[in-house]
Amino acid sequence: MTTSATSPAVGAPADQSSIPVTLTRRPGRWIDGWNPENTTFWQQEGRAIARRNLGWSIFTEFLGFIVWQLWSIVVVMLPHAGFTFTSSEAFWLISLPSLVGATMRFPYTFMVARVGGRNWTIISAALLLIPAILLGVVVSNPATPFGVMLVVAGLAGLGGGNFASSMSNITYFFPQKEKGWALGLNAAGGNIGTAVAQFAVPIVVTLGAAATLNVPLAGWMWVPLILLAIWGAWRYMDNLSNAKADLAGSAAALREPHLWILSLLYIGTFGSFIGFASVFPKLIADQFPAFSTIQVGQATLSLAFLGALVGSLARPYGGRLADRLGGARVTVGAFAVMALGALAVLWTMPLKSFGIFLVCFLVLFAATGIGNGSTYRMIPNVFAGRTRAMGGDAAAAAAMQRKAAAALGLISAIGAYGGFVIPQVLNASQSSTGGYTAAFVGFVIAYAVLLTLTIAVYVIPRRSLAGQRI
Repeated sequence: MTTSATSPAVGAPADQSSIPVTLTRRPGRWIDGWNPENTTFWQQEGRAIARRNLGWSIFTEFLGFIVWQLWSIVVVMLPHAGFTFTSSEAFWLISLPSLVGATMRFPYTFMVARVGGRNWTIISAALLLIPAILLGVVVSNPATPFGVMLVVAGLAGLGGGNFASSMSNITYFFPQKEKGWALGLNAAGGNIGTAVAQFAVPIVVTLGAAATLNVPLAGWMWVPLILLAIWGAWRYMDNLSNAKADLAGSAAALREPHLWILSLLYIGTFGSFIGFASVFPKLIADQFPAFSTIQVGQATLSLAFLGALVGSLARPYGGRLADRLGGARVTVGAFAVMALGALAVLWTMPLKSFGIFLVCFLVLFAATGIGNGSTYRMIPNVFAGRTRAMGGDAAAAAAMQRKAAAALGLISAIGAYGGFVIPQVLNASQSSTGGYTAAFVGFVIAYAVLLTLTIAVYVIPRRSLAGQRI
């Protein structure tokens, strides 16, 4: 074992920032005594360790999102590879990874505390090899039964769970004043994996393939990067012994009505982002087959990646605007633009103009990204308002803070179910009416309802939140 120590700053107040920090390193890269709130320790040693762990966490989560969303782009290639699935079956291949991924976020949230952040990052990265390799195997044979394809698509949901464990792990490394920055980077790094998958896969599977598609490469191409992530986590990441699962806090948060209201809002924002991102390649292929892929030299390119890219890049600005204007107001604006974007898609689809269709969807994606950031930013503010409204003592405030911390993970898991709902609503619309008009009418109504709910509960001052606007 090796140890390192720092002394408290001269004249520091008698709080955590003045408590001397002595790190004890044990085999397996375990660290005892971690306290990022100690300013001297943080500046001298803690920040470098935390950022090293953050970097590899982002990379692993990035690959998790890629694997999670691989089927969104692979599905539109299957007909060219000899598969003859129906449109409804294609929607199930697209949506099932989101259903599994959302469900996996619940156990993944607690695995960091049980086995260690470094250890679970290694395990969760290794699990990505299963859906990546199996995808490469099953798409190589057009005779593969739909049931087998569906099981393999479902396994891609393992990548969706990575977000929860990665966010849970990183929150322990950073001081309170830098958690927002670190978690924002972590989230954005993961979200952008969707865009990278939809951008890179069409290029790789067509390079050197002449008139055919080498679809198995869509899975195999990520194996070296996953192996790199496993090695990086093993070599450079750390386990913190003070990372403890707060099961009592989670149980208490589930009894808090505001958790369920915020979950609905997050289904509307993040659920719409991941749902539309996964189905966008198929929507383009269905509505504008001539623009499904664009030839660039010997490779082909799908413009579907632009939706996920715009939504991912917009997310940090949603958080920043929420800091300045208030999360509820920004969320209201996001839902308003989402409703208008869905309405614009509905009105302009009969024009059969791909340019207008793309612009309308990019506006919709940008609004979902803004809403992701602002809704997530609302969570701690809502629980802080609940603390003030209850007028409790320090113990009550601490209990509410535990609820807020647990709510962040739970809401991120519940919100991910929107990634299953969006494609299935589109599937139901197409199956029953032959088109997507009914689905987009439903989306407009849903966004209007969520907008009204946000105003009623969080914009209008309420006694349950100490009369403050969120």
